[in-house]
Amino acid sequence: MSGKQNNWYAVYTKPRFEKKVYKSLEEKGLEAYCPLNRVKKKWSDRMKWVEEPLFKSYVFVRVQEEELGRAREVKGVVNFVYWLGRPAIIKHKEIETIRKFLNEYEDVKAVPLDLRPDTKVTIKKGVLMDKKAKVIRALHKKVQVIIESIGYSLVAVVDQSNIALSNDK
Repeated sequence: MSGKQNNWYAVYTKPRFEKKVYKSLEEKGLEAYCPLNRVKKKWSDRMKWVEEPLFKSYVFVRVQEEELGRAREVKGVVNFVYWLGRPAIIKHKEIETIRKFLNEYEDVKAVPLDLRPDTKVTIKKGVLMDKKAKVIRALHKKVQVIIESIGYSLVAVVDQSNIALSNDK
């Protein structure tokens, strides 16, 4: 055993190419996952259950870093999703959570976080971990938040992946 690790990566596909890309990745011998959601669709004469990709234009592939090029060559793949200048590694437990959730529920919707001003959030990591904050404004992949503490208001710009919606009202 080489000790090299297969990581999950997200590939961005052409619109409506998710299932084709998934099949092509599998045909190349690469482990792939296209989360499919069972959705009830209305035709003119009937209702029918169909499987649609949960994440539009995204498919996950599990490869070693050296194999990224093989995945990128698949027809319909636009590129990898990048984080800090490198293809973003998706945690295995996140893939498993998606699988379990889709096995448990039908008609699931993947909804991006709505980070409008005054939305209450909790910071998930870093020196401000577990601090409650309020969104001042969203800036692409960053969010400007205000943290009220010890009689002062601290304003910080935080990466969206580092916050969660707060349960506080």
